[in-house]
Amino acid sequence: MKINAIDLKPGNVLEHQNKLWLVLKRELVQPGKGGAFAQVELRDLRGGTKLNERFRTQETVERTSIPRETIGDPADFLRDGMVCNVMLYEGSALSVELPPSVTMEVVEADPVVRGQTASSSYKPGKLENGRRVMIPPHIGPGTRIVVNTADGSYLERAKD
Repeated sequence: MKINAIDLKPGNVLEHQNKLWLVLKRELVQPGKGGAFAQVELRDLRGGTKLNERFRTQETVERTSIPRETIGDPADFLRDGMVCNVMLYEGSALSVELPPSVTMEVVEADPVVRGQTASSSYKPGKLENGRRVMIPPHIGPGTRIVVNTADGSYLERAKD
């Protein structure tokens, strides 16, 4: 997918000089003389070397994207700036490994049914990403919880 250099953001992966690069920083520079350009700091995904590159704002670069089907259900837990491991072969993604857990906010929680014990019962709750999870009775809307990205299960109440 081709995008303008001005639209690059940290965390994007792009193809440049026949290599895959991770965008670390992007700064827009508007000198008094001449046209504006994007100063981009890149890191080679394979070799780890860094490169500072200037792109004219109208110049296009090839951005690498990963289809949702490659990630599967854990794609619901993706967030901007999240560090994930991507297994690539000849420029195409084979698999994506997310962090083992993420912290999310509960936006909806069913009321507690009388007579339930806290040790063995769970109630349905809805997270900020729209995903439904089973949560303990003491968790209510607005509470931040830690969720397992592999199966979407509740782990604990967030400590922040």
